[in-house]
Amino acid sequence: MDSVTIIGAGLSGLALALGLHLKGIRATIYESRATPLNIGGAVMISPNGLRVLDALNIYQGVKPQGYSFDRLDFKSAATGDLLETYEFGNADRYGYRALRVYRTVLINALLEEVERKGIPVVFGKRFSHVVEDTAQGVTFAFADGSTEKAGLLVGADGIHSKVRRHLYPDLEPTFIHMAGITAAVPTAQLKVPEGYHIPVTITSPQGAFVIAPQEVDGSEVLIGKQRRLLGDDNDEATKPPGWEKTLEAKQDAVRFLQQGNEQFPEIVHNATSQIDPARINIWPFYVVPRLERWASATRRVVILGDAAHAIPPSAGQGINQAFEDVYVLALLLGRLGGAGEDEKLHTDALSFWQEYRQARVDKVLDLNRQIDLRRMPSDDKLVGTGSGVLKEEFDLEWLYNADLNGVVDEWFAKQKEESQAVEN
Repeated sequence: MDSVTIIGAGLSGLALALGLHLKGIRATIYESRATPLNIGGAVMISPNGLRVLDALNIYQGVKPQGYSFDRLDFKSAATGDLLETYEFGNADRYGYRALRVYRTVLINALLEEVERKGIPVVFGKRFSHVVEDTAQGVTFAFADGSTEKAGLLVGADGIHSKVRRHLYPDLEPTFIHMAGITAAVPTAQLKVPEGYHIPVTITSPQGAFVIAPQEVDGSEVLIGKQRRLLGDDNDEATKPPGWEKTLEAKQDAVRFLQQGNEQFPEIVHNATSQIDPARINIWPFYVVPRLERWASATRRVVILGDAAHAIPPSAGQGINQAFEDVYVLALLLGRLGGAGEDEKLHTDALSFWQEYRQARVDKVLDLNRQIDLRRMPSDDKLVGTGSGVLKEEFDLEWLYNADLNGVVDEWFAKQKEESQAVEN
């Protein structure tokens, strides 16, 4: 097909460029930052995301650089009893163990592969707006006044997407008054009892405490709690941009992680005994409303990942769902061959892509609510025991064993059958 332009050189943008390259489709990536994205923290890649990375020839390179594991235990803070387990991976059942890896490791691996494939990445080029959007292609402008053209423009530019403004000029992400407060500390500091399994979520009526190993050898752990921010003093509207990055906010976050320790066992006391404010991360949870369309009327401007469906990180599925977006889109565009040859098929394919992906995102949001029900205080208004959300057993087969190639093959087979039926 005509060339594809990708706005955003983050995980989803780089992955899309590689997926398209495998299908013989040319892509160029533009990134507003002058250098590759380098934000702190590790991400959790589950089997559905790892399967995509494997198809893009990335998985084998990053696997040795992350911490592999299978399950998260939920334990009672009061008794220490094992309440239930949540599988993040399982090589026998899902084909992969879960991988916790630093975001920068993934970015560097994807970028190196993009460079090896000769895919152009232009840094320091800030997208401004779409100038013209027709069935023949898109003309778009940059902040420096220059313009370019593409057969397809893809916004992989995150929750505050500028490409999305072409579809929804007035839409702003909504802060849901919840944040993940995390820190990184040495595992040795925890003095983990013999036989005690981590990662673990230790639950109490006042909330839950999460411990998750990272680094290849598990020598460091992420510790964290989820926090509801309510009331005038904590209202997002009263906070200046970037409030979560201020020193005052980070010192407050340290106090939050340390408070209520009397409800938790000694491992939590040890974990929070020494916290470097520089190793604190505050992740405000933003969402975008369920969008009617992820593509413009011409289907020549498309958004994906957080730009289309920002997912709070409760189940660790944000980047995994973005990888699914990317992979299914690349499969569809690869099968289409030339978008201009059959405009109806191009339109139908993108409509199918959104419908299929939205249905899975909706199920992930349900899964998030189940995890929040276990992590937030029991009296929390939105996910506590009085919220109307009923606790259910975890069902993850649908999530981790999705056959994305088979789904696309089945859709094209159906289109072929319908076309032949019309001809007959």
